[in-house]
Amino acid sequence: MRILYIDTSSSFLYTGIVDKNKLLCEVKKEYNHELSKYALPEIVEMFENNKIDPKSIDKIIVVNGPGSFTGIRIGITIAKVYAWSLNIPITTITSLEAMMLSSKKNTNYVPVIDARRDYVFGAIYSDKKEQILKPKHIKIEDLKQELNSIDDYIIITNDEVNLDGETESYDPDILTIVDYFKDKEPMNPHAVNPDYLKLTEAEESKLND
Repeated sequence: MRILYIDTSSSFLYTGIVDKNKLLCEVKKEYNHELSKYALPEIVEMFENNKIDPKSIDKIIVVNGPGSFTGIRIGITIAKVYAWSLNIPITTITSLEAMMLSSKKNTNYVPVIDARRDYVFGAIYSDKKEQILKPKHIKIEDLKQELNSIDDYIIITNDEVNLDGETESYDPDILTIVDYFKDKEPMNPHAVNPDYLKLTEAEESKLND
């Protein structure tokens, strides 16, 4: 099975193609505020440089959040249009699951993304990849309380967050991520939507009006 992976949930484009448990190619580039401009051309170039026919893709795995509101929409839009136009199965995973699976440690995993104002997007997984705390938008102090009951863990993040414990930078292991989720049930492309885990600033402002 040939699978395309897309993650634009941060300022980085993480994408790659896996075929029969082999990573054929990948792109890991930071674009900051220009991600919307370069994400699709970079993916197209990845196909062209590796002489891979877009129609040869059997499945798409796309990260649908949490993370950057704008970034998430970019990846979701590319994946949905691709899946719908070529009738390719598509499924979603969270950025926190991808972070957890990319760690090389054998311990409990705490993937964390800075959400500002003393909040983070975070989750806790066991050393067997089982969910202990589901992905959520959570106060840092509340996450610290959750971690008090866990003996050993690794914090996985590329952000500066006020958490105690050993920290590991996130570098996506696309082959491992795809292999773990390759059999996840596909869904209708029209049902693929961002999962921000919190309201957008515009929605929050509207509620406070």
